[in-house]
Amino acid sequence: MPEPLDAVPRAAFGLPGLPPEETAPPTVGVEEEFVLADRHSRSAVYRSSSVVCAARAHLGAPHATPELSRSQVETVSAVCRTADELRAEIVRLRRGAAAAAAEYDCLLVPSGTAVLGRSGPPPVLDRSRYRALARRFGPVVHEQGVNACHVHVGVADREEAVLAVNHLRGWMPLLLALTANSPYSGGADTGYASWRSMVWSRWPSAGPAPYLRGTAHHTWVVDQLVATGVAMDPAMIYWHVRPSAHLPTIEVRIADVMPDAGTTAAYALLVRALVAHAVEAVRTGEPAPDVPDLLLRAACWQAARHGPIGTLPATHTRDCAPTAVSRLIEELWKRIEPLLSRYGDDRCVGDWLSDVQLHGPGSARQRRVAEQHEGRLQAVVDDLAVAPP
Repeated sequence: MPEPLDAVPRAAFGLPGLPPEETAPPTVGVEEEFVLADRHSRSAVYRSSSVVCAARAHLGAPHATPELSRSQVETVSAVCRTADELRAEIVRLRRGAAAAAAEYDCLLVPSGTAVLGRSGPPPVLDRSRYRALARRFGPVVHEQGVNACHVHVGVADREEAVLAVNHLRGWMPLLLALTANSPYSGGADTGYASWRSMVWSRWPSAGPAPYLRGTAHHTWVVDQLVATGVAMDPAMIYWHVRPSAHLPTIEVRIADVMPDAGTTAAYALLVRALVAHAVEAVRTGEPAPDVPDLLLRAACWQAARHGPIGTLPATHTRDCAPTAVSRLIEELWKRIEPLLSRYGDDRCVGDWLSDVQLHGPGSARQRRVAEQHEGRLQAVVDDLAVAPP
């Protein structure tokens, strides 16, 4: 049984202090969240406790976990090194979780939001932490039940991880635009490409990472947020990209869960190369642009609203000039292509980026399916649902 992210010794995530060309590709792992939908109505249902127990029997206990809402299931990958390992692991987890869902008359749906909604506010899972969240944050908790894809990339040196976040934060709006997969919520078209990111942004600790001056500054910021009550603990620092609170990784949290395993794997490999590029920039002393948080937040709103259509502010630069998304993708590719080629991931990631530019992200796919079926959103759920083995 592959070991999940939380179970692997910290040393397995990378080797500090060595030039990138002298090391293997950084490790990578993926966490995916899914909606549980009733097989007959296709509406979200509250069966996560039963489905998670069954999924653990299929996958191993650490690889399936409950989430805040009882209509969600999360899968946690093993630590992977190669593209083939990662892709096979994502397929294994999705199929196992889908099989568990089927045992309880559910569909496992990779959509950032529940397409057909729920009967009333989603009940919070009966755990002490989640009950405490509900008491402190009130309706913000009951508005959640949204589903993301988090990518962990191994960075063993904590100082490098903190400083690399400064080089990554400006790319988060583009990554959101490329992965948007939540246009529908509660049976209606929200008009957004990623409604999930709008719902998630209601948490007071969510949003762009601040510009960090080093590990001590990062610790001070986190401690202050916890002291004010904005976050219950360091694990509740919901920045778009952050040094993990419990693993020697950088965690990129900006994406919606994506429609299929191949897309998820390609995105994770892109993130790995981007993180590796950021670490190289830290090691060579390249300054990171200190883009104001409000501009990053505005760019993320624009990405959530429109996806990869039109322009976005170039928040990876100091001037943040409005730039065609296609041009931003070209600039991103120039930065990461050497690393992708070194790791053997260039074709996989390049094909995915080309497909997004041609057909759009998951949000466009959902709307095409709805249009093909005269607006029947049940067809969207059926198209997304992961087939059990």
